[in-house]
Amino acid sequence: MADPVRRCAWCGTDPLYVGYHDEEWGVPVHDDLKHFEFLILEGAQAGLSWITILRKRESYREAFAGFDPERVARFGRREVARLLGNPGIVRNRLKVEGAVRNARAFLALRDEVGSFDSWAWGFVGGSPLQAHRRGPGDVPATTSGSDALSRDLRRRGFTFVGSTITYAYMQAVGLVNDHLASCFRRRELAPTPTRSSRGASTRCRRPPG
Repeated sequence: MADPVRRCAWCGTDPLYVGYHDEEWGVPVHDDLKHFEFLILEGAQAGLSWITILRKRESYREAFAGFDPERVARFGRREVARLLGNPGIVRNRLKVEGAVRNARAFLALRDEVGSFDSWAWGFVGGSPLQAHRRGPGDVPATTSGSDALSRDLRRRGFTFVGSTITYAYMQAVGLVNDHLASCFRRRELAPTPTRSSRGASTRCRRPPG
């Protein structure tokens, strides 16, 4: 029997993908370690499919010290060499070294502002932008908001945070609710749809600092 639940088409029927769509994608994140996890995973995805990264997620968790930025920031040549020999992750030197660099930038930002979470949410005024996407073709690859967030991340020393990757991160951690209008999760994640992220309304507000 066909599943009567209507979802965003991108998750297809793969159980891992469906589970991620139903339980995680677009759910507001308010934990610094979870933010760091998605920054690592979204950076690793560059040029690849997200399902590829999801299938490697547990290997990433083990390889990158449970996504603890303090531990990853201490990785040196020996740890990088170990990671490049790990078949469970994407063995790309630029991505691996970029993850270590991002851990250091993450800690520096957190030391400056106190919380990466509050800093990130400051770009959207503290609550998720509610998109109104009718079909897959309505979902943008970038927005003026992801442009702004990407610029500030790069200014702070992050890498693999171009606007496309940054927008995927924003979608993943719930800064924007990009579930299609027909998807059951859109309504669940938008109990009071009073904000709109259609068109120019996807602009982010840069937080102080």
